[in-house]
Amino acid sequence: MKKYILIACTVALAACSSKKTATDVVKGKGDIAFWITKGDQSALLKEQDVALNFGTVQNNYPSIEVDGLQKFQSIDGFGYTLTGGSASLINALPESQKDALLKELFSSDKNGIGVSYLRLSIGASDLSADTFTYNELPAGQTDVKQDKFSISPEMSDLIPVLKRIVAIQPGIKILGSPWTAPTWMKTNGSFKGGSLKPEYYASYANYLIKYIRAMKDQGVIIDAITIQNEPLHPGNVPSMYMEAKDQAIFIKTALGPLFKSAGIKTKIIVYDHNADKPEYPIEILNDADAKPYVDGSAFHLYGGEISALSKVHEAHPDRNVYFTEQWVGGPGNFAEDLKWHVSALIIGATRNWSRNVLEWNVAADPNYGPHTVGGCVTCLGALTISPAVTRNVAYYVIGHASKFVKPGAVRIASTITADLQNVAFVNPDGKKVLIVVNGSKSAQQFNIREDGEVATTSLDGGAVATYIW
Repeated sequence: MKKYILIACTVALAACSSKKTATDVVKGKGDIAFWITKGDQSALLKEQDVALNFGTVQNNYPSIEVDGLQKFQSIDGFGYTLTGGSASLINALPESQKDALLKELFSSDKNGIGVSYLRLSIGASDLSADTFTYNELPAGQTDVKQDKFSISPEMSDLIPVLKRIVAIQPGIKILGSPWTAPTWMKTNGSFKGGSLKPEYYASYANYLIKYIRAMKDQGVIIDAITIQNEPLHPGNVPSMYMEAKDQAIFIKTALGPLFKSAGIKTKIIVYDHNADKPEYPIEILNDADAKPYVDGSAFHLYGGEISALSKVHEAHPDRNVYFTEQWVGGPGNFAEDLKWHVSALIIGATRNWSRNVLEWNVAADPNYGPHTVGGCVTCLGALTISPAVTRNVAYYVIGHASKFVKPGAVRIASTITADLQNVAFVNPDGKKVLIVVNGSKSAQQFNIREDGEVATTSLDGGAVATYIW
């Protein structure tokens, strides 16, 4: 048996396993604890009461080799977008139910799934009840100095919910993404489509600085922002079109310098759209004047292949990669959605250098609302709140990572074998985590192999398991 984690045993213990934690010893479990979700929902992020131990017995089953000496990117966290609609639904719950739900989502104790990363819309998204920005004005008026800026639309639901979340998970990372600039800054004066007028670049940068400062005043630290949600999709409500060349100009002439002069440490992340256009962030990062201000690039996967994230990493390995959105279309197919989202995102995005994985909205009502007129009408939340709470597939997709892979974890090498897609991490406390999905229709026996020792287990077709030791 490998010897780490426990350094010594007291005389009172007749025997000890160097791989077991104190909790494992009390429960009498084996070296590896593991949780499973099955496509038929007969197990939902359920810890298995099975002793799974490392040993030296050899067999012919396929093996996943975990190598902690090969390390890749650090992990910031896993989570969702807390849309305006999500916040309204959660905030409307009775106090005791709201408190219990937020602790379940964000607590890192044994009863929580430890969500460690959130995305917010800066102003309205299409999953807000209505369109708004923080500085809307009557037609013909402007406010270049942003004197009328106010986050007052967020004070009724979003800010109260965020304050509770931060109290539960103080280190949570929060990303802000605008769906549009104030309409008076745009070429078409509309919430839908249009582009940011160049004469308002500095004013819009100031708008974003005021947002970061206003949120900080409420106790909410914005770790990063993206420049524009889905900049190549002007058909959403709200939305704003922004080509790569314009995003680069905005960063290098306005946002970057103004962030620097104002002492803003919030990261600037580019793109925030589909993996079918890796040339978009590469074009910005190729700009020697824009790149110094840019932390990295963000992606969705409604188009393209997840391997595009690696193309951007290879072009600019000194910049980070993030995965910031993927919806589940309602009513959904639990078994197929579970398998695809874990394989493509939890495993696929992190194996292609992403520091995080975010599913789309935290919550929706049974009719997929609230949403704007023209916004998404079939976005299934991780939760359905009616006000009874139903946990949907995205809850378990994220939970299989967020509950076990802690912020500051590092992805380590693991081999792909048969239909067993997987990814491995080592946590800051030294514990290793392996997430596996059986992509076949039949059960598969396999080995987890490390340092010449093996632990043999099995996983039903389409099932997901997280192993930790």
